[in-house]
Amino acid sequence: MPVPATATNAITGKPRVIDGETIEISGERIHLDGIDAPEAKQECTAGGTQWACGQEATFALARIIETHWVTCKGDKRDRDGRLIAVCHAGGKDINAMMVREGWALAYRRGSLDYVDEETAARDARRGLWRGESFRP
Repeated sequence: MPVPATATNAITGKPRVIDGETIEISGERIHLDGIDAPEAKQECTAGGTQWACGQEATFALARIIETHWVTCKGDKRDRDGRLIAVCHAGGKDINAMMVREGWALAYRRGSLDYVDEETAARDARRGLWRGESFRP
């Protein structure tokens, strides 16, 4: 359910990391716009071995945020009622960092904003790109 086009929801606070693409600030669930990370309990394959890629993506988001307060801005909601937003911590775009570090894919259905970051991560075989199977 979209928020009116004239409104932009912005929220700032200390987040709780839910998974590699979702945080919560003051009870508001926020989906990181333009990215797709594995589910928290998802497993991937690398070198023929299963590994907890969803858990590692969740931990990666927590490392990116560290102790920073986060500001998220968005004007739409997903089917689960989460605010869809671009979030910043310590002056950095968290969404872009997750893709650049290889812990999320650019979600091309919603946006092409992070395709260059995905290409760089894939070429360097960072994060999820170290394995054969990881599609979120």
